[in-house]
Amino acid sequence: MQMDPEVAPQVLARLRRARGQIDGVIGMVESGRDCTEIITQLAAATKALNRAGFTVVSAGLRQCAAAEQRGEDPPMDPAQLEKLFLTLS
Repeated sequence: MQMDPEVAPQVLARLRRARGQIDGVIGMVESGRDCTEIITQLAAATKALNRAGFTVVSAGLRQCAAAEQRGEDPPMDPAQLEKLFLTLS
């Protein structure tokens, strides 16, 4: 299944945010910053990555539902979508 072109900019924005946060965490570790601050930034990066993944899965669900409404075979079956969703947990 191809990613919905309308969703790609949202996913890219979240991934870029996570990349910036990870770069920040690397700098924090390199400069010997406090562990609490590092974990806070790691949690923020993790959340950004998870949101990107859930956005992709959500778009897939919408694509499959739309295909079924049109009477077409969906690009993925429910088991495949469930597997993708569970991969994020």
